[in-house]
Amino acid sequence: MTDLVLIVEIAGERAAFRAGDVQSVVELESLTPVPRAPAYVAGVSALRSRPLTVIDAAAALGLEPGKAGLGGRKAVIAEFDRFLYALLVDGIEDAVPATSELLPLPGKLSAQWQRVALGLAETAAGAVLVIDARMLLAGPEARSAA
Repeated sequence: MTDLVLIVEIAGERAAFRAGDVQSVVELESLTPVPRAPAYVAGVSALRSRPLTVIDAAAALGLEPGKAGLGGRKAVIAEFDRFLYALLVDGIEDAVPATSELLPLPGKLSAQWQRVALGLAETAAGAVLVIDARMLLAGPEARSAA
């Protein structure tokens, strides 16, 4: 996997998305809660007049909701099956090339992270856990196909 990865911070941990899964990164200005939505669905918003389902990445892992404040919520925009999603993250570092293929996961990785993990990738910024954006969208109750 010698592709680009986008390094982010979720629940105080560094992780990365495959750049091919990322449409853009933005700071969301507004967020409208959705009654009766699962707890990991932070609400809805809009991007260039297109609706976004906003997912709190930490809550989708089954962890404490992210620390994103009221203003300037950092989000990774992904499009799957023609629907746009905003994955709220605590921080966005950089897009960097992976310098290795995906490596096996460490044995000490928590179950929450194992569920969404694709593997480790070496980068110039160090090793980073590459996660599957689709598994985050599925929420904390989803089970890995592996």
